Parts: sequence; C-alpha cells; structure tokens
Amino acid sequence: MGKPTGFKEFDRAVVPSADPKLRLATFEEFTLPPEEGHLALQGARCMDCGVPFCMSDTGCPVDNLIPEWNDLVYRGMWREACDRLHKTNNFPEVTGRVCPAPCEGACVLGIHEPPVTIKNLEQAIVDRGFAEGWIVPRPPERETQKSVAIVGSGPAGLAAAQQLRRVGHRVTVYERDDRVGGLMMYGIPNMKLDKRVLERRLEQLREEGVTFVTGIEVGRDLPMEHLWQQNDAVLLAMGATRPRDLPVEGRELAGIHFAMDFLRPNTKALMDHGYTLEGAAADHLSAKGRRVLVIGGGDTGTDCLGTSLRHGCASLVNFELLDPKPPERAPDNPWPEFPQVFKVDYGHAEAAAVFGQDPREFAIRTKRFVGDDAGRVCGVETVRVRWSRDDEGRWRMEDVPGSEERWEADLVLLAMGFVGPEETALAHLELARDARGNVAADYGRYATSAEGIFAAGDVRRGQSLVVWAIAEGRGAARAIDEFLMGESDLAEPD
Repeated sequence: MGKPTGFKEFDRAVVPSADPKLRLATFEEFTLPPEEGHLALQGARCMDCGVPFCMSDTGCPVDNLIPEWNDLVYRGMWREACDRLHKTNNFPEVTGRVCPAPCEGACVLGIHEPPVTIKNLEQAIVDRGFAEGWIVPRPPERETQKSVAIVGSGPAGLAAAQQLRRVGHRVTVYERDDRVGGLMMYGIPNMKLDKRVLERRLEQLREEGVTFVTGIEVGRDLPMEHLWQQNDAVLLAMGATRPRDLPVEGRELAGIHFAMDFLRPNTKALMDHGYTLEGAAADHLSAKGRRVLVIGGGDTGTDCLGTSLRHGCASLVNFELLDPKPPERAPDNPWPEFPQVFKVDYGHAEAAAVFGQDPREFAIRTKRFVGDDAGRVCGVETVRVRWSRDDEGRWRMEDVPGSEERWEADLVLLAMGFVGPEETALAHLELARDARGNVAADYGRYATSAEGIFAAGDVRRGQSLVVWAIAEGRGAARAIDEFLMGESDLAEPD
C-alpha cells in the first residue's frame, strides 16, 4: 500500500500543534491544519506488509481498513478514502482526535521505524469529507416498525443508534444531560474534541431519524421497566461513570472534587457562553489563581491539567502512583502490543511551558488531606513508594522510609478512573453481573440475562477506549437486529 518504497524515503511527521503558551489563550483545538502534500507523504509510508497488524485485535477494535485509506490518501483519492473510512467507523472524527491509536502501536513499520501517522490521516479524511459535503444523512430505505430504546448517548449508544436506524428500526436515545454525547460531549475538553465537530455528526443522526430525549435519567425520571415494556428491545449503553474515590483522612474537606465534577461544568459553561475563554470561567468551579493538585495520570488527569492552565491556575502538580514508563518498549511489552512507553501529552507540555517543568510526580502515594480552620483543603501529605515483583512475579508496593512530604494545594482533582456503572438505571433490573459489577453480556451477543435487553460499551466491559465503545455499539446493533428480524445485513464484527 502507498508508495512501495515510501517507508524508506519519508520520515514520520505528525501534524503539528500550536505553541503551548499561545494555545492556552483559548479552548479551541490545538492541532494546526495539515497540508495535503504532508498527508500524502505520510500515507505513502504505509507498507505492503502482507499482514496488516494495524487491523488486528491488538490494533484497531473497529477493524478500520487502514492500509486501504492510507493508499487512497497517497493517491489523492480523498472521497474514496472517506467512503472506506466510514465502512467500519461511525465517528472517525472522534477517534481521529482522542483515540490513543493502538493501530499505530501495532503498525508493522513500527517494529524498526516510527509507525505510520494513522490517527492524523483518519482525522484529515473525515474533516475533508465534511468540508466537501461528502458526508450526508443516510435514512433507511424501509421501515421495520420495530422500536429500540437506547440508554446513554456515548459512543456505544450512538454507534448502535445509527446502525439500527439505517436498517429501518425506530430508535430513541435517552440521555440524562442537557446535550447528547455522553463523555464525548462533557468529559473530553473542547481543545481536544471541539463540540461543534461532534454536533455536526449528531445532526446527521437526527436527519436520519434517530430521536434524542435529553434531561431524562432512566431509573429516576423514567422507569426502566417502562422502556422494556414499550419497546421491542433495549440497549444499555450508559457507560461506567462511577468514579474511583480516595478514602484517606481529610477526604471530606471542601476543595476536593472528582475530575468530572470539574470538567463537565467547564465544557457546559464554554458552550453556553459562545466558546469564549471568559465564558468557560463562568458559573462553575474554576482553577483561576488556585494551587491545583491532580491525582491520577491518565487521559482524564491530563485533561484536568490543560483545563486548569486555561483557567489560570497559580501552580500545578500531577501525582502518579506508578513509576514512569520506560522510553522504549520493555522486554515484556513486545510488538504488536500497545507500547507502554513514556509520553508527554498536551497537558504536560503546556504545564512545562508555563511553570518550567513537567508537572508529574511519579511513585507517590497520598496519605492524608490537610485542611484549614474553615474546613477547606490546604495541603496534601504524601510518601514515595517503591515497586518490585514478588516471587510469583506480581507487583508489590512499599513505602520508602523517610520520604514523607507535604504539598500545598487548595484545589484537588481526583482523576483515578472509573470503577463501574452507576446503579440508577439498573437498580430494579435483576441482571447478571460480572465479578467487577459490570452488566454481564457475552461479547458478540451482547444479550443480558433479561430477554430483549442488551448491553454494550463500558457498562459491559468496564472503563475502556472510545474506539472500543464504537466497536461494541456496532456489534450490539447487529445482535439486536438479528434478535428483532431473525437475520441482519449489518456488518459482522470480528
């Protein structure tokens, strides 16, 4: 695929981002518009590798036809590339922006050279598709008169909704927030995923005939039993939104918040006030002038860093419990597994530009939150930890004697991931659960222990990636279509 010798001739070059200090003046997306010639050369680096591991189980969960659209971009056949991209992915404009790109980790070229810039190419293809008017609504050719209720409008619910609607089922999506999109809308900051990008895709779903009901929390405002009785099938796709807590002394102090209680109102305020930086600071928790401490080193933690910097925080520290990852693959992390290597994400680069150093402190454990006389957090006491393996190869953590420290902070954000689905919608359903409390439903069938109720995405598999949620939504749509019609023309997932 691509130019046969392209991987020898051209170096990997990612689409550049705006200068970290300059981009902090706005919540606009920080990547710069790529040049077509740049993208063509990057597409040319795709090898005729025989077995494209980028499409394997360790690569792309939605089975994107990556070598095909890499080659089409190289040849300047953008519309054909857009068509190929949409054969497997309902929302490439989302994955092209926020996915950690396991496809690049599995790229065969990546064994001995930097991999192909697959993620950049994916975003460029779909953005051009919208700009050229190639992406249009595809309403069904016939109606089945079958109805499906979907609880949750994140990537799993929306992917399933679009697939089911396109084969003629009546689809209603229920969302408890005031806007559709789940964590794609309110959990991912605008500078990483512009909400106008998401809204243009949602408009396509509306024009195809998907019905959205917002401001309704199933299980509280609307009984789940009602949906079950009034529809031919129900899909649970409400995610795994119960945050992991940190139950140490002082947790009850004011000024300690879960990450989503910080990120969600920020994005809502930004949208409500016309996408201005001033609007983002209105009517919600702000980090302006605060000494911010973020506990948790994943994507959500990075989003807290970037948002705090745009508010104008006074200082910024990020705790990670684990050791820093190595600069290159470790022996127990071989290709084509996802590369567990040290990375500098956008929030880390921005913090370094403002405060002169990477904000992360590794191998550190929070022991106690310290409060002032008013009952507000003013500091955090920590200890350094040492990681080692026991005789059976399991990781073991121990405190390092004499490494106790105190950190000043008056805003603490907990970004340690999620532990499972909330119970509101599930409380009155006697559904089987797995060992972690997720709704039990076999991958590929997505059927729960209750007839006609299906589950997909994080509510079934636990906290995971947007691309996995899309894959599960598409798979669940096929399973539901088969349940309703006896067979399905929807694509069968691997």
